[in-house]
Parts: sequence; C-alpha cells; structure tokens
Amino acid sequence: ELQQKVEETEVLKMELQMLETERVRLSLVEEKLVDVLQLLQQLRDLNISKRALGKILLSTLESCRDPQPGKAQLFEVLDTLQQELTACELLHKQPTEQAQSPHSLSNPLVISC
Repeated sequence: ELQQKVEETEVLKMELQMLETERVRLSLVEEKLVDVLQLLQQLRDLNISKRALGKILLSTLESCRDPQPGKAQLFEVLDTLQQELTACELLHKQPTEQAQSPHSLSNPLVISC
C-alpha cells in the first residue's frame, strides 16, 4: 500500500510538472498575441490598407508553411507575424509624416477606402 501511494505521488508530481510547463507555454503565447494585437492596432491607427495587411499575413503564413522542428507552430506563426508587422515601413515613419498624410482621419473608427 505504501508503494502504491509513492507511485501515485510520483504520477501526481509528473502531472503537476506537465501542467506548469503548459501554463508557461500559454503565458508566452498570450504575451506574443498581445504584442501582435498592439502592432495591428498601431497599424490600424496609421490607416494601413487591407491589401498591405493581407500581404503581411500571407507572407507570414507562407514562411511558416513548413513548421520548424521542436518549435510550436502557433508560437512560430505569432512570432513571425510580430516580426513582419514590426518591419512594416509605416511604423517607422516620423509622426510629422503621418500627420501630413491625406488619409489621416480625425475619427480612428472610420476606415478610408
């Protein structure tokens, strides 16, 4: 009976360790997702076209077509998307250039076509 309790304890320890590993992984995915959403919000505020966003997304998906060994595919896609969005030219323009843009709108909820 004592041996059975020891074995059950070991199984519970392993399950706890797996749960902790999964919690850390989900935390990393959440952080990456928040970063990506913030970049998308910045680009939306700069009135980036849907076509440009589509190209960024398609480029991301194309580069993640073949998953890297040992790397979670979801995290890889989010990481690549963050890199693609960060590299977007509009994010690196000076604020004065953005303010002079003819597409600048006073209401950020209005989308220009």
